[in-house]
Amino acid sequence: MSTSISAQLPVAARTVTVPLEFFTGLQQAVHQLREGGDLSSLDAIRDAGYAAGQALFDHFAEWLAQQGEEAPADVADGRFPWLLEAFLHAQGWGRAELVPVSEAVMALDVSDWSEASGLHAGQGCLVTTGLFAGFFGRLAAAPICVLEVDPPDMAPGRSRFLLGSVDVLEYVWEAMERGIPYEHAAASA
Repeated sequence: MSTSISAQLPVAARTVTVPLEFFTGLQQAVHQLREGGDLSSLDAIRDAGYAAGQALFDHFAEWLAQQGEEAPADVADGRFPWLLEAFLHAQGWGRAELVPVSEAVMALDVSDWSEASGLHAGQGCLVTTGLFAGFFGRLAAAPICVLEVDPPDMAPGRSRFLLGSVDVLEYVWEAMERGIPYEHAAASA
């Protein structure tokens, strides 16, 4: 009776580096899908980002340990935003800043962001939306909804993502559809 060696060894987390042009090609594909009305494929892109976000959380935990820090859930609230930004920047994603919007909603402002680089208006960061949902869902040990919003004063190459529970961000989305600014909707959620 033979035993497979690979079945006995733990699978190491792997990361693949892709050039920024990957996102340009992905954005062109998204544009074509939208033009053709194939919105189910857009969900598939978000879902791929979600799976990557869950794996990215594992990489973050490993990175924290290498830095001599505690596990993600145990990092002090004051240090977490700084460590998250340092990690994402070191991974080549860009800069990220957590900003409270209300008691129930956080914003994650990103700049020099890989997926937002050269982004055409209205295309959005589908991979990043899924990535953050997977990452922060693992951190919270609960489903986290992520909504990309477009503040009027946001500079090119920057994006803002709202993070909150599914119910809260569904409320915010519905309010936005009625013309209510997300800040007001988040404050009343």
